[in-house]
This record gives sequence, C-alpha cells and structure tokens, in this order.
Amino acid sequence: MIQQSPRPVTRAAVVDVAVHASDPLSALGAASLLDGDIRLRVLPDEDQARAEVVVIIEESDEDTYSWVRAIRAQSKADPAPRCVLVTDDFRAVNPLIAVECGVAAVLPREGLRATRLVQAILAVHSGVAFLPPAMQGELLTELARMRRDVLEPNGLTMSGLGARERDVLRLLAEGMGTDEIAAELSYSERTVKYVLHGLMARYNLHTRAHAVAYAMRAGVV
Repeated sequence: MIQQSPRPVTRAAVVDVAVHASDPLSALGAASLLDGDIRLRVLPDEDQARAEVVVIIEESDEDTYSWVRAIRAQSKADPAPRCVLVTDDFRAVNPLIAVECGVAAVLPREGLRATRLVQAILAVHSGVAFLPPAMQGELLTELARMRRDVLEPNGLTMSGLGARERDVLRLLAEGMGTDEIAAELSYSERTVKYVLHGLMARYNLHTRAHAVAYAMRAGVV
C-alpha cells in the first residue's frame, strides 16, 4: 500500500497594519490589542509605508485625511492600503472624501471591542466595507448628485465612458461590425474606429472582445 505524504499546512498571510492616533495612549492601546492576534502584525512608525491596512483613531478632519493621503502616497503596497476609521462622530465623516482616502470601515470609538476591530481589519483587507447605514445613504446621494451635476452634462457616466463610447460598445456587443455601427449611429466608419481605438488605449484593452467584456463589467451593456 502506497502512503501519500500529508499535504503541507499553509497559514494565512499575516496582515501588516499601521496604527495612527494623535493621542499616544490611544495608539499604544490599539497596537497592544492588535499585536495579540496572530493574523496581524502592527508595524513601527518607520515601516508604515508597508502597511496593507491603516487604523486611524481620530476625529474625521482635514488633518486626518492629509495624513492618510501621505501614507497612501508613500505606500509600497499594491493596491494602496485601505483604512479603518475609529471615531466618536460619524456625522463629521464626509463620505466622498473618506472613500477617496481609502476608508472602507468606520467604527464607533466608544465601547469598541478588540474582536470587532480585528474583524473589520481582516474584512477590509479582503475587500469588504463596513460603513454605517446613514453614511452609505449619504454616499449614494452624493454619487447621484455627482452623476447628475458633473458627469452627465459632460456626456460621461460613473464608469468614465462617454455617450459615443457607450453607443459604440452596445452595438459592438450585439455583433455589429464597424461599418454597421457607423450606419446605425450616422457616424463615419473612421469615427467609429477612432472611438474604439481611444477607448481601448485608455483602458488597456487588447481586442474588441476585451472591450465588450469591459463594457459588461461596467454595466454599460
């Protein structure tokens, strides 16, 4: 009887975490709590550019976001680190600025348990977001306003595609050739090819099928 060698046991990668707080005691306390979990590694200040997740224990203000922007700009991680914001005042959090700075979770400072903070860090690292319901609603409202007031007047969508690009991609997805698309949209065939070339170059798309797949992911077709 041939015995199979046991499969090697693999451990999940440890998540590198940076902790930032203007209050040294808050920073030290959070670092001590997180260091007790074998899935996390709290980085010293000089190594914060290696962080995969940043924990910010602060009020939500411009100084906080300036610090986050600086850390993300210096980051050696790819993608740039996502952030967990621990604050006492959710109402002061500007959702668009927070998302721009990579904030993916907002937790209450009062009564926060170590287990919940660790859970949020691991979830954020895996791509999940933890935002308060009120903040989610405000974010959706702001995105709708941006689409209405900024994008649509310039012929753009949330995906960044222009009206002509959407129309060309929609017909391309229906199996039309450039000559048929040109006839359908009353464009010259040269214009259709120009639109496709610009789109594919901008998004690094290599074939027309690749462009159609991108359009489907973006919800255009």
